[in-house]
Amino acid sequence: MTLAARLLVLLVFWLLAAPARPGSEGDGGWQRRGPGTSAAVAEEPRCTVERRADLAYAEFIQQYAYSRPVILQGLTDNSKFRALCSRERLLASFGDNVVRLSTANTYSYQKVDIPFQEYVERLLHPQDPNSLGNGAGSGVPFHWHGPGFSEVIYGRKRWFLYPPEKTPKFHPNKTTLSWLQDTYPTLTPSARPLECTIQAGEVLYFPDRWWHATLNLDTSVFISTFLS
Repeated sequence: MTLAARLLVLLVFWLLAAPARPGSEGDGGWQRRGPGTSAAVAEEPRCTVERRADLAYAEFIQQYAYSRPVILQGLTDNSKFRALCSRERLLASFGDNVVRLSTANTYSYQKVDIPFQEYVERLLHPQDPNSLGNGAGSGVPFHWHGPGFSEVIYGRKRWFLYPPEKTPKFHPNKTTLSWLQDTYPTLTPSARPLECTIQAGEVLYFPDRWWHATLNLDTSVFISTFLS
């Protein structure tokens, strides 16, 4: 695998299809129609993760780094990088490179190597709520690891987060969409996670060992940085 391909994988791009929205702009060419019917997913009624702009480093360390998630706004002008992540530019630069996919379940059992162009053109279509894979409504079920940052480049990504001491009720081999439809409505208000939809240009920070699951509401391109 070439250096360019490895960098593409390390940036953790998840490109997940949703039907095109007529007249939409600034989507990088990712909002395209796919076979099937889009999953009925929407933003949460109320975001329960704090949004902060112009957050000082000292305040970040004191109030968030070790204790709770936060959404950071206006960190940098990412317009040049965003342009490089358009569908056309990524396919032109990396279409022939092989990328490694993993199953979208908690333990990521299966790994598959596939040319990036084939992944984009053949596999990006709406997801069946009961199957693991790609498409509208796909994402990653609950899991945890070290702290990290996740920035949305295109699209929207809905996040669900629990602190380390509060293990969520979920099946590791069922989709986040299935959990949202079947389990989420049964939760009492006190048992519900922190949740919010991250918009393009926003960065979510989550602390060490926080449980989190994701659900893509649009075709989503994002980059994650994990801290040790």
